[in-house]
Amino acid sequence: MNKKIEEIIKSKIRTIPDFPKAGIQFRDITTLLHDKEGYRMCIDAFIRRYARHDIDSIAGIEARGFLIGGAIAYELRKGLVPIRKKGKLPSKKVSYEYELEYGTDTLEVHVDAVKKGDRVLIIDDLLATGGTSLACAKLVEKLGGEVVELAFIVDLPDVGGRKKIEGQGYSVFTLVEFEGD
Repeated sequence: MNKKIEEIIKSKIRTIPDFPKAGIQFRDITTLLHDKEGYRMCIDAFIRRYARHDIDSIAGIEARGFLIGGAIAYELRKGLVPIRKKGKLPSKKVSYEYELEYGTDTLEVHVDAVKKGDRVLIIDDLLATGGTSLACAKLVEKLGGEVVELAFIVDLPDVGGRKKIEGQGYSVFTLVEFEGD
């Protein structure tokens, strides 16, 4: 990706110190989303990357992944697969429980959202530990889909999510990186 575009996108992301707890530098993409040029640059960068990929659908991770994934799916003329937190989907669904730092969480997707052999791009705003993203990949595969790549606006390399995901054999793409937690 063009370094100038990368710098512009990065400059549109607000950092909030000590949120949600002391020592954490929270990377807030809402400032990028409401900046019309920054948001367009972000979506266009993903479109350029995936326009020639063999993809059947875009899976957006609740909730910011919906905002990014929806725009990409629209531009690429692909379907959007919403991957939700437990209890949010009304029809028949499949679930995947995964480990958090202190406990577990569950993600769900409708059973008819991914068909056997579908090639799926998973998208979210930020890659930290990689746990939620890996759970999404497992959900896609549980339905018979193939994960093309996991894509994010922001990577926090010091947290280790990229290594964890790539260690499971998946490809990762990010637009920008921020050092530190």
